[in-house]
This record gives sequence, structure tokens and C-alpha cells, in this order.
Amino acid sequence: MRVLLVEDDPMIGKSVQQGLRQDGYAVDWLRDGEAAELALATTPYEMLLLDLGLPRRSGLELLARLRGSDNRIPVLVITARDSVADRIAGLDTGADDYLVKPFDLDELAARMRAVVRRHAGRADPVIVLGDLRMNPATHELTRSGQPVPLSAREFALLQALLEQPGVPLSRARLEERIYGWGEEIESNAVEVHIHSLRRKLGAERIRNIRGVGYLVPP
Repeated sequence: MRVLLVEDDPMIGKSVQQGLRQDGYAVDWLRDGEAAELALATTPYEMLLLDLGLPRRSGLELLARLRGSDNRIPVLVITARDSVADRIAGLDTGADDYLVKPFDLDELAARMRAVVRRHAGRADPVIVLGDLRMNPATHELTRSGQPVPLSAREFALLQALLEQPGVPLSRARLEERIYGWGEEIESNAVEVHIHSLRRKLGAERIRNIRGVGYLVPP
């Protein structure tokens, strides 16, 4: 999942970015509202983690502008503002959830997964396709009940495909899902991960639509 983190505190921003990257998320980190608005206009993200007390443009103003332009990106507010009035303002402006600092990274990741499920209209956290069962919460994949070990990026790539069975995703789109800014991308990275997944799951699991991208059959 490609995530934009907007947080002006360097210690919090760095720890959240590193923690989520270890869980397989591609996380881009910005420190002010104007830069975030530009990034959101030019880069496809699956989620926005938004602090409210930002320089140049507040998180609440950025959120209002996003919803005013009909941008439906899932937004999880992370802030030190813990009053009821602040929570109401954030939720009424269009946030999907609200988490007060300090918070545990495991709780943050759980809330992110819950927000994504709600946007996808899916209540069950487990993704099931045929004999494959993927649990994003535990980073576990089973095939016919047997565990299949995957690297963090293999898991993230397969999750992107399983979330949209039958829909081809281009190499560039898959790269966006598994790599953030500043992370070195080898020219054949996606192909290497696809080859490894096919070896573990069977070549028929992931199809290559020439000139279009990769998909898992529904």
C-alpha cells in the first residue's frame, strides 16, 4: 500500500515511516500541508496519515480542500489534539478515523487496515481467493491451509493483486504500491517478485497481460 504521511515532528515522522516500511508499506513523508497537497495531486496514494498542526497549511484545511474537491482518499488523522471538539472537527471535516498521540504503531496499522476495509466495503480482514487466504493483519498467507512464506514486498505486491482479482495492474502501478520516495527500485524488481510468487504459488496464479500488466484470475 502506498501511503502519504504528513507529520512535521521529525522523531514521530521518522519512527512511523520506518515502522510502516518494515510492515511492507511504501511510505512517503512530508512535513507541511502545501507540499502534501501537491503530492496528493500528482501521486496515487491509498491512504493519507495526517497531522493537524502543520506549517504552511493546517491539516484541517488540507482535509477540507481534499473533500471539497471530491477527493475520497482514506484519511487517518494522527494528532496531539485530544479534545472532543478537535475530534469532532476532524471527523466532520471528512477524516475516516482519528488517533491521538502518543500511539502504538501496531494500533496505527490496525486502524489503517480497518479504514481501507471500510472504503472497500469489506468487513472481513481476511482476503480469500480460491484456496488462498491472506491476512494483512498478521502478514500470513496460506494455500490450501498450508503457510506460504513471503517477503514484505512479495506480500504487498500479492495483496495489491488479490484486492482486485481480474484487474491487470501495470508494472509502474505495482512499483508505486511497494516502493516509496528515496527507495532504490531495480529495473526488474517487479518481475523478480512475480517470478518468486509464481514459484511459491504456481505459474498459473499470476498472469502477464502483454503490454498491460499482471493480474490474478478471479
